[in-house]
Amino acid sequence: MLTQRTSVLSIPVSPVYFYHKYRTKKLIIIINTCYYEFTVQNYSIILILQAYLISMKKKVLLIVLTPILLLLLYLLGVIIYGTLTDFQPDEVTQVQNTNSNNSIITDSTFTFMIWNIGYGGLGADADFFYDGGSMVRSPQDKVNEYLKGIIETLRNADSIDFILLQEVDVMATRSWEIDEAKLIAQNLIYHNHSFAPNYKVHFVPLPIINPMGKVYGGLLNLYFYTSSKSTRQGFVKENFDWPKKVFFLDRCMLEDRFNLPNGKQLIVYNTHKSAYDVTGKLKQAELERMKVLISEERTKGNYVVVGGDWNQMPPNFNLSNSNFRYDKDQPSSIDPTFLSKEWNWVYDAIYPTNRSLAQAYNPSFTTTSLIDYYLISNNLELIDVKNINLDFAYSDHQPVYMKVKLK
Repeated sequence: MLTQRTSVLSIPVSPVYFYHKYRTKKLIIIINTCYYEFTVQNYSIILILQAYLISMKKKVLLIVLTPILLLLLYLLGVIIYGTLTDFQPDEVTQVQNTNSNNSIITDSTFTFMIWNIGYGGLGADADFFYDGGSMVRSPQDKVNEYLKGIIETLRNADSIDFILLQEVDVMATRSWEIDEAKLIAQNLIYHNHSFAPNYKVHFVPLPIINPMGKVYGGLLNLYFYTSSKSTRQGFVKENFDWPKKVFFLDRCMLEDRFNLPNGKQLIVYNTHKSAYDVTGKLKQAELERMKVLISEERTKGNYVVVGGDWNQMPPNFNLSNSNFRYDKDQPSSIDPTFLSKEWNWVYDAIYPTNRSLAQAYNPSFTTTSLIDYYLISNNLELIDVKNINLDFAYSDHQPVYMKVKLK
């Protein structure tokens, strides 16, 4: 017997079913509407956040880049100004001296003293930023203290015939704008003098935070006699590469000539050779220039003395054989074959003449060297030479005394 199939459509539907179906559809519509509104609102928030972040990024970049751009503009301006005002002296320039005339020296024995006074700012308590220290200039009371000690030392040596000084400031920020050349000359009233600039920069921009500023200094010769002629003898026209050379020294020698009874002359050179010359090329070029000058004078039969700060050790001097405290960065030495036997290097190996400026002076660990000495022609007889030990109280260099006699 067949069973009759009942259609689903024929099943009676309760009113409750339609109510729930309607409620569900409405709920779905509400949910979709809320989701859409929520999505739109969130998208708006995201756009606002993105705009805010872009704005903040621009502000951060502006904050970061502004000082960098200002610094670059400052450096560019300093370099342009330095280049336009760069000191470019002629290779040979006559300089003024006091009481110049052609009088004749009747003495045959002469005493000398050389001393790099470190512009009165590099005494025992000083270090220097360019040598590994932190100081740009010493406090004013310290500069006054060092200069007082320098003046006292020179006054005690005022019987010396020739005093050759290096790093003597005339007007410089680093030495509190004290005219040291004038001050020294006023305290050695029986000495005539001449001056040659070798550091003349309107503004040294280093270090950036506390720049060195203006520097005008050079070489000062003092002597009992009257010089017939004083000349600034430039070493080399080219210096360090641009723009570094704009802010560095223009090295030279200060030459003074003194007439002798035999018709010859005593030629005295004050020298200060290059520092921070890593390759040694500048030092060698300066030596070659000096060699030409002194060889010409020796050929004429003149008597020649060169003294000062060589920034190199003399030939055949070895720190390892001395009682100095030194390290692997010791200065280079001049080649022993550089000059003929017509010349003699004169130095005292007992005491050092120069110290490191990486820190204040401490005899227990501060490294030292010997870079201040003389070169004399062989028609002069050496009588005495000695370093004057001041324990670097007033400068990073020590004075060196010498006595010679005409042969």
